[in-house]
Amino acid sequence: MTGPTRLATGAEIRIRNEAAPLAVVLLNGGSARAVPGTWSATSDLLSTELAPRFAELAFAEVRYRIKTWNELDSCLADARAALDLVDRPTLLVGFSMGGAVSIGVSEHPSVAGVLGLAPWIPERLSLEGLVGKRLDVLHGSWDRYLPGIPGVSAASSRRGFDRARALGIAGTYELIGGGLHGAAIRRRSGALLRLPRAQAWIDGVGERLGFFEAQASLRRSR
Repeated sequence: MTGPTRLATGAEIRIRNEAAPLAVVLLNGGSARAVPGTWSATSDLLSTELAPRFAELAFAEVRYRIKTWNELDSCLADARAALDLVDRPTLLVGFSMGGAVSIGVSEHPSVAGVLGLAPWIPERLSLEGLVGKRLDVLHGSWDRYLPGIPGVSAASSRRGFDRARALGIAGTYELIGGGLHGAAIRRRSGALLRLPRAQAWIDGVGERLGFFEAQASLRRSR
């Protein structure tokens, strides 16, 4: 794994399988309070588990300068800077607020589609950038917002997905039974702690990465 490398905006990126011809850019969630960006535990787990299985995919994790949905434009700028640096056909994988960030930069010419993991898709968010691309969603069935505990309800992401389908955007929506908000959290020591149904998240993301890889290979062969 390379990095972390500083992006043009001052955010950071770290990449596994850097020389691969395709990319997966993983974007983190956020909070109401403006706090310094962190490396996503869910993205870290997925990259660690899946990068060895997909030699054709570079796994690029982004750490925002500031992670908050109240400064979403800053996170969008960081994501665009990551896409410019990666500069190859890309699937965006957005966790929680990262779902909104991914959709918000999906008009970028390198983006083939978005995979939202428990994605926040607010009603005010335009989905036009996804037209002609894909939106796939994985969401834990037990995910929800509770006071002091971050979360996004599956009903909320389903409404966003249905808006996309109404625009003719292709995709799939899958609930992970018993799944919580993501696949992992980080202990104070920095070690990853897998949440219940973590393997289901890994397998679900892996299935969709395989589809992205196969479709990209088909386009290259034409």
